[in-house]
Amino acid sequence: MDVFSSAPAPTASVDACISDGFHLDNGVKISGGSGLLLVSGEAFAWRPWEAAHNGRRLINRRGQWDVGEEAWGVLRCVWPKPDLLILGLGPSMHPIAPGTRKYINGLGIRVDVQDTRNAAAQFNLLATERGVSNVAAALIPIGWKEPSG
Repeated sequence: MDVFSSAPAPTASVDACISDGFHLDNGVKISGGSGLLLVSGEAFAWRPWEAAHNGRRLINRRGQWDVGEEAWGVLRCVWPKPDLLILGLGPSMHPIAPGTRKYINGLGIRVDVQDTRNAAAQFNLLATERGVSNVAAALIPIGWKEPSG
């Protein structure tokens, strides 16, 4: 029995994760290496490495995912804030840096960290179940590689 069969799919659910972007259920394609930020039913191309503390690196020396506050501008502005942010960190998982977690939690948003494929699937499920205003997703493309050097 499919309990969500009569529930409409979110307007911006993730249909496919590709190496350099995403295909959304509404036909929008995010490509060119950009990530995806899904907030309140809206989709934004997202490039958090441009706000990273370590230049273009998202993983700090301690192996933690670490980006600056500038990466979260949309979350700062949106009202009401989502209850949960699902972070998809590319092809693998990393712990997030305490400063990054503290900033997001300071906005009143809980954080769940996964690899991008699982994060996209969880977002689709929770957005259908709870509604798009209660859950957000920030996804890095599955083909993302840290710059060398």
